[in-house]
Amino acid sequence: MLAEYIQKALENAEYKKIEDGTWFAEISGFEGVWANGKTVEECRKELMEVLEEWLILKIRDNDPIPQLKGAEIGIKEVAA
Repeated sequence: MLAEYIQKALENAEYKKIEDGTWFAEISGFEGVWANGKTVEECRKELMEVLEEWLILKIRDNDPIPQLKGAEIGIKEVAA
């Protein structure tokens, strides 16, 4: 569930090469989720790690998580 959601979110990432020659990426709708790397692949890997940590904090704090077409994430409570 988490891996599928992350992959869907990464499909919406926007990358750009900045003046110092490194790459910057962010995902619209995911405030505070961004990464920077020497290569596009390094930037993507960093973005994936940042997104994963961001999602874990959102789940822990029961904060809203952006909806993505074709992927959902959340915790379902089950009666004990």
